[in-house]
Amino acid sequence: MIEAHGVGGQADLPIPLSLAVGGAGVALVVSFVILATAWRTPRYDGGTTSSRAVGEWVLPKPFSSLILAPALAIALRVIGVALLLLAATAALFGRNDLTNPLFGMVYVWWWVGLVFASLLLGPVWKAISPVRTIHATLLTLSGGDRERGLYDFPARLGVWPAALGLYAFVWLELVYDNSSQLGDLRLWCAIYLAIMLVGGAVFGPAFYAKADPFEVYSSLAARLSPWHVRGAGTPDARIVLRSPLANLSTTPLVPGVWGVVAVLFGSTAFDSFADSSWWLRTVYGSSFSAATLNNLALAGFCVGVGILFAAGCVLTRPGTSVTRAELPDRFAHSLVPIIAGYIVAHYLTLFVDYGWQTLALVSDPLGKEWNLFGTAGLTPSFWFSYHPTLLATIKVAAVVVGHVAAAVSAHDRALTVFPPGRRVTSQLPLMVMMVAFTTGGLLLLFSA
Repeated sequence: MIEAHGVGGQADLPIPLSLAVGGAGVALVVSFVILATAWRTPRYDGGTTSSRAVGEWVLPKPFSSLILAPALAIALRVIGVALLLLAATAALFGRNDLTNPLFGMVYVWWWVGLVFASLLLGPVWKAISPVRTIHATLLTLSGGDRERGLYDFPARLGVWPAALGLYAFVWLELVYDNSSQLGDLRLWCAIYLAIMLVGGAVFGPAFYAKADPFEVYSSLAARLSPWHVRGAGTPDARIVLRSPLANLSTTPLVPGVWGVVAVLFGSTAFDSFADSSWWLRTVYGSSFSAATLNNLALAGFCVGVGILFAAGCVLTRPGTSVTRAELPDRFAHSLVPIIAGYIVAHYLTLFVDYGWQTLALVSDPLGKEWNLFGTAGLTPSFWFSYHPTLLATIKVAAVVVGHVAAAVSAHDRALTVFPPGRRVTSQLPLMVMMVAFTTGGLLLLFSA
């Protein structure tokens, strides 16, 4: 696998790194000042405001009918099952080395490509999820209730199971010593599939919306897509195009959302940190094993991000209708643009180069020199390797845009949570937290 996730380092920036970091922090502070003076009433408020306020455009009826047609939903389910069968074939019968396409399908297509697809198209994993398809098929054959399980999913758990599942995956990818061994990856996928099918049987489809780490991740990223279904589930349902921040404001308020974003943001930050020269020197010079240090660092980054974000929320002064304990989940959606920005900055070259190489490998899942899909001859161009200055600029732009969008989203939510007399001052702890994330994130991103 391609070890380096990107080639655009600080030496490739058109401006010094210190100036980029300082400028990003200043941009965030200036954005906060502008928002505090010019944005005094909520414009999104959970997506309940008028279409004029959020910039909503209803697309033609034939387009909506095509996208919402049952035939398309079935076709997407078939694609999901086909990808599962292809991955299972490679896992069970493919070669035990990194030419096996399973590694690229899991670590690149599933983990990174799913986010890009969800940002562009909406909740992709929910639409193609093979575990949902298998669950529905088994219930249809057995005559069971497709809407409910044996028990109701405990509401107090929220999406905490998904946060644990996401941590299990980033642990496998980033710190587990044998993550590039076919048997270990195959075992992780088998455990995931077993948990999902058993959980679906016990709690019904609601289990996937709360406990499937990839569905929760995909659905969070999809909140930044421009697509929305008005009147979903009714004969008059229409596809509308509207501001991604309006969609983001509709993120469900459930326990554990801030835990999910802490794992996603913290693990991405650790991935950058683990490639830094300082950390590599520390690992090589320590009496502890690299696995021990990396495990501690990954946990520290995820927990640290969660604590820093929660502190920025609970140090504010909410109104009487909202408790401080609720604030981290109420503002967790504002971190989604930051996560998206870091995913673009950190994994863009990995997705483009190794994702393309995986497309070639899937034509020969068993290593028999086949060309099942006519893609075996594809080779990555490594285009960004020849344009490092452009890549470095994209990295900074993605991070800064993500943080500014996060500031806008947090400010709009603050207008509905904080009392009128304290709407600006109450946001100061959040502002400090955002600046810390911006500067620290950029330094980590270019530390490798």
